[in-house]
Formats: sequence, structure tokens, C-alpha cells
Amino acid sequence: MTLIILLACALAAGSWRVYSNTWDEPEHLAAGIELLDRGQYEYDTEHPPLGRVLLALGPYLAGARSFGTPPPNGTQEGVDILYSGGHYWRYLTLARLGTLPFLALLLLATWLWARRLFASQGAALLSVLLLASVPAVLGHAALASLDVAAAATCLLALYALQLWLVSARLRDAARFGLAAGLAVGTKFSAVPFIGLALPALALVRAAVGWRDPLGVPPGVPPGAGALRAESPGASARPRLLGLALALLAALLPIAVAYGPRSPNAAAVALRFNWALSYLLQERGLDHQLGVLLSHLWLPRALRDLVNGIVAVKAHNDSGHLSYLLGHVRLMGWWYFYLVALAVKTPIALLAAGPVGMAWLARDGWRSRNCWALAPAVLVILMLTFASAFSRINIGIRHLLVLYPFFALGAAYVSVRAWRALAAWRNRRLAVAPVAVLLALLLWQLSTLWTAYPDYLPYFNEAVPHPQRVLVDSDLDWGQDLRRLEVRAAQLRIAKLSLAYRGTADLSREPLPPFVSLAARRPASGWVAISALARTRAPADYAWLDAYQPVERVGKSIDLYYIP
Repeated sequence: MTLIILLACALAAGSWRVYSNTWDEPEHLAAGIELLDRGQYEYDTEHPPLGRVLLALGPYLAGARSFGTPPPNGTQEGVDILYSGGHYWRYLTLARLGTLPFLALLLLATWLWARRLFASQGAALLSVLLLASVPAVLGHAALASLDVAAAATCLLALYALQLWLVSARLRDAARFGLAAGLAVGTKFSAVPFIGLALPALALVRAAVGWRDPLGVPPGVPPGAGALRAESPGASARPRLLGLALALLAALLPIAVAYGPRSPNAAAVALRFNWALSYLLQERGLDHQLGVLLSHLWLPRALRDLVNGIVAVKAHNDSGHLSYLLGHVRLMGWWYFYLVALAVKTPIALLAAGPVGMAWLARDGWRSRNCWALAPAVLVILMLTFASAFSRINIGIRHLLVLYPFFALGAAYVSVRAWRALAAWRNRRLAVAPVAVLLALLLWQLSTLWTAYPDYLPYFNEAVPHPQRVLVDSDLDWGQDLRRLEVRAAQLRIAKLSLAYRGTADLSREPLPPFVSLAARRPASGWVAISALARTRAPADYAWLDAYQPVERVGKSIDLYYIP
């Protein structure tokens, strides 16, 4: 297990000096540094502080300090911090280092789930290894962003929730509360995911009933008989008490996230009043919630929490400009995440994962085991919610939490298939199926070296032209600017026309003399254009369709020479 974690961290770190800062990294860094340096948290309050503090801790200890740029947008503040003192790569690398503990936590939480499903240590380790071979996970684990942190803390909270629902013990309720508070303090997507998972998993438990309150015990083979039935649960009273304890325990990480900082009563009141106004102008439950909150006294930490959650809701209500299959839309598509999973997931895992989860669910229903039902229930629940309600369609990164369950399903298929083949009496007939199984496993694991170090823009073999399918944070997040600088120096480019979308400060980058490539104005000479710039307004640069690029720099920037 330790070796897999170390391997995954090393592979993720391989892109640190390859990629320039991506779109969101400066603002995350700015918010964390502001909290550590000034005791304030004013930048982009759509995201909570816990993960950002860990990202900013390394740069802060290395000397990075806040410049005090007026909030709420902290991008320029983060850019200034990165470039300050000539320490760009030092600060960016240390910030990215802060994501690796969350990658380790994600793999560890997957192992905990696997140990509840498989008696074999090898099967549990296979689940972790399959997850570590998902390029999207490694790609985002290499960045100073919150997506892997959100997946890790949410997965741990879902595990703790399931454990409490099975055992009904108060100590498990307290652990669930702490894990849920940690997840909410890391990213607000945990609120709907955990909030919906609680009644769904409780209904599953009520529907199947159990004999063994702790799930599948070690030593029981993962085949027939592995998914044992469990005893009936405790009465409703201890569970209600456990729920109350979980809610109280959840407040502790939230208080740690928002509490210990310099008070800024005016700013807190302003943000909270804005949140109330937004809710009150809505209808139905949103309006009723606004009325309730307006009559409650809340401590400062909870007021900031309410503001952050409402800010995410307002962002979702107004939409976010996104790209899918050649089209740009503000309010997204219901099938965005289905397409993203189809093209960003290695084909072997894409084929085996859902089959394995369905197989687990069938066996779990027959043996009345909630642990086996949980992966399929949670994946369907979270994918349905994201498809039905999310209008912020800017990458598979928002659903990285699904991949551990895909890995569990794929591991289950592999283990069951291997055991079935091992039981064949005619060994010669089993040779071909065994070879196919091993080939599929090798195909999945081969992404570790075939995609290295470009895990972030990885697309599977079914997508020959990724830029026609997805772009923002899936293909181009501004990461290839450094590669362009290196290539321009190698080609001795004297002047460059550049269309780049990202948050790097081009005036402080070692680019050749350049001009911004104007929209709808053909240029000559060397021209570089990033995929994100080209797809945000396709008509602006349609004249480039008449030319063939000299080469693609990295995975996202086309370089032309136009006579």
C-alpha cells in the first residue's frame, strides 16, 4: 500500500516543472496565504479554507506573503505572490506539494472501502492500484487545486457514514461527523453529495437488513459466500442520537476552518447579508431558508459557511461558460459528465468498473449486504445529481470521487473472473481467457507510462481529436505555456502572435517579443494559439482553419508559421 502511494505521488510530481500555473492555482494560493499571513479570508469565498491552507503552507514557510490586493477576486494577488522575489517555481512547486497528502488520503480511503468488500488483501491493493492508474486523478493531484482534496475527504466521509449506518455506534457517528466536517471545510460539493448519500444509504440499509454489523469479515473469500447477510440494525433512537452527535462533531472542523482568524465584522456581515438577500429573492425552500436564517443568531464561522454555500449556488444558478462537442454554452448540458466519463476514463476501467459495481450490487442484494450495494448507489446518486443540477460544466475534476468506486468495481470483476478461471478443470481452455484478463489489466496500468507526464489532458484511445470534445481543465488549463517558451527558444522565434487563455503573467514570462492575436484579424509569421482560446470564441480564429500547424506544443497549444 505504501509503495503504491509513493509511486502515485512520484508520478504526479513528474509534471510539476513541466506545467506552468493552471487557471485556478493562483487564487487558491492567494486565499491560503491571506489566511496564514493576515488572518483574513476574503478571496473567492465559494471555496472553504481547509484545503487552501495546506496548499499555501509550503510557500508561506518559504517566505511568500500577502500583498493585500482588494478582494473578492484573488487571481492577481496569487499571480503577484507566485512571481515575487523571482521564486515562481519554488512557490508553485511547494504549493503543488500540498496536494499530495490528499492523494494519499484518497488512496487510503479507497483501501478502507476495499477491505469491507474483499477478504483478500491483494484484491484491496488491486483496487488502489487501479485508482492510481487513472490519469485524471494523477493529473489533478499534480496541481495546487482542490479537486483531489474534495474527492479524498468526501470519499472518507462516505465511508464513515456507511460504517455508522451499519454499526449504529456513537463513536462511528462522531467519526462520520468529523469526516463530513472535514469534507465540507475542503469543498462545498460535499454538502449535496453527503446530504443525499445519508438518506439513500439509510434506505438501502432498511431495505436489505444485515446480520454482521461490521460488514464482510476478513478471511471470507470474495466469491460465493463473501457477501454475507447481516443482522438487523439497532432501533431508531440510538441512530437519532448518533445523527445529533454527528452534526455536532461536524462543526469542529468547520470551526477550525473559519474560526481562528482576525475578526472582520463588517466584511462578515456584508457577505452574510448578501447571502440572505439572494435566498430571500428566490422562491420555495430557498426563500424559507432565507427567512429562517434571518431570524437566527449564528456565530461568525457559520455565517461565513452560509455565505460560501450560497455563493456556489449563485454561481450555479447563473451558469459558467463551457465547451462540449464543438458547442459553447453558459448553462451546461445534462449529459456533460456522461461524455466526460466516457472520454477521460481509460477504456478498460470504463468497461469493467460499471459491470463490477452492478455485479457487486446484485450479489449484495441477494446476500442482503449493504457494503456491496453502496458503490452502485453512490455512483448513480452523485452522477444523477451532477447531471441534473450542475450548470458549472468545466471538467471531470468535479466528479473525481466516482473513480474509487469504478476501481472497486473493476477489482471485483477481476477477482471473480480470476477465481472462476482458476476453478476450470481444463487448464488449456483457460489460457485464452486468462490472457485476455491480464491484457486488460496491463492496458489499464499502461496509462501510467503512456500518458506520463501529461495525465491532466489525457483522453482515451476512442478520442483522436480531444479538442473537439472537451477543453476547459480537461485538455487546456493554461498548463503548456512553459513548453511554448522552451520551444520558441529552440526555434529562435523573433516575434510571436499569441492567443493564450490562462492566469500566468505573460509580461513576466520568458517569451519572445509577442503581440496578442487579435480576434478576426489574420496575422502572418509565427502564431501560437491555445485550445481554450480557440474554443471560447471559435469564429474569432476560424481563419486559422486554412492552415496546418507546424506542431502541437504539449497537448494544448498549436504553433503555426504563416507566410
